Amino acid sequence: MTTGRKIVLIGPMGAGKTSLGKRLAARLRWDFVDTDHALCARTGVDIPTIFAQEGEAGFRKREHATLAAELADPRERVVACGGGIVINADNRRLIAGQFLVVFIDVSVHRQILRIGRDRNRPLVQNTDNLQAKLEQLRDERLGLYEGLADIRIDTDNNHFTNSFKQLLHEVESRLRHER
Repeated sequence: MTTGRKIVLIGPMGAGKTSLGKRLAARLRWDFVDTDHALCARTGVDIPTIFAQEGEAGFRKREHATLAAELADPRERVVACGGGIVINADNRRLIAGQFLVVFIDVSVHRQILRIGRDRNRPLVQNTDNLQAKLEQLRDERLGLYEGLADIRIDTDNNHFTNSFKQLLHEVESRLRHER
């Protein structure tokens, strides 16, 4: 079975993957899916509940199944991935095989401003030092994001207009060259 082209957005939490992904999908008239939202829809519970009942390992197993299902969908779509999806080697293999992989990057300082103490982010929920935790996650994942990415977009500014224009330009260029 052949599947439609996928643009996969990876990067840390709070980078703007969902916001940019929705705008890009609307512009391309492709479907949009956020793997975290899809996982919650599949399980009927939120991410903190999965973490509480099954731990991070259980969440990562469900996350992999969700990613595989979403990437196997035959429609063209933009897929925004949870920040930690890249830590699983099987996920990296699935992502690497897609039409375009975009690393949406953001500084730790900007992440803190965007996510604060968001209760739907269990990896940072119970930490005394949010900055240190985000820096640790960045150190662990940065090379994985960079290794998968076809392009890198920085969303550190206060609005996504320039980031979106850069992303759209790159996608349109690749679509033209594909023909």
